[in-house]
This record gives sequence, C-alpha cells and structure tokens, in this order.
Amino acid sequence: VQLQASGGGLVQAGGSLRLACVASVRTFSMYAVGWFRQAPGKEREFVAAISVGGRTTRYADSVKGRFTISRDNTKNTVYLQMYNLRPEDTAVYYCAARRIEVVTSTNYDYWGQGTLVTVSS
Repeated sequence: VQLQASGGGLVQAGGSLRLACVASVRTFSMYAVGWFRQAPGKEREFVAAISVGGRTTRYADSVKGRFTISRDNTKNTVYLQMYNLRPEDTAVYYCAARRIEVVTSTNYDYWGQGTLVTVSS
C-alpha cells in the first residue's frame, strides 16, 4: 500500500487548508486511515482517524471542532479539512493506513511521505 499526502502549504492563523491522502491499493475500502503530525522537536502525534466506511471518526482533543476527516472510497482518498488553523498546528502531516474495519489511532502499518503545513501568526 502506497500513500501520497498532499495539500500542505503556508497559511495565516485563522485560515483553512484541505489535505488529501491518495492510496494505491484496490481494496482501499478495507483500510482505516489516520492522520498524524510531527512538529519540529516533538514526537509524532495522532490527529484524526476514520473507519473503513467513513461512519466513525476520531479526533485529538486539540483539533476537535476545527478539523474534519472524510473519505471517498471511489477515489481511494481521505481528506483532512482544517479550519481556524493556529500556529501550533504547524507540522508535517502524515497519513497512514491499517487493514481494520474500526476506527483506530494506533498500530498503523502503512505511511505516506508527509506534507508540510505552516501556520503563521
């Protein structure tokens, strides 16, 4: 499974960005997908995750109410819509996949290369 994340960039505080994660696998609908981020000097942390059918989602407390994860299995794509961005959201964002039906924030097997999000104050 190969994952390609895109959509990062430079945005002012309060702005929005939408990240996309495209998977190369035909059975994408059998994979839960998560977004993680790693800020400079910090450990990677969980951001959001979505179940195989998209009905169940999970968010880190720091992004609840500001970020929305969704998926389009016909396009093998998961999105992370980010609103009201803050400077502390600055990080490299990674998408990851795991062959499991339920939503999960752990033990992902496949990782994309990351896309940089920079939020200026």
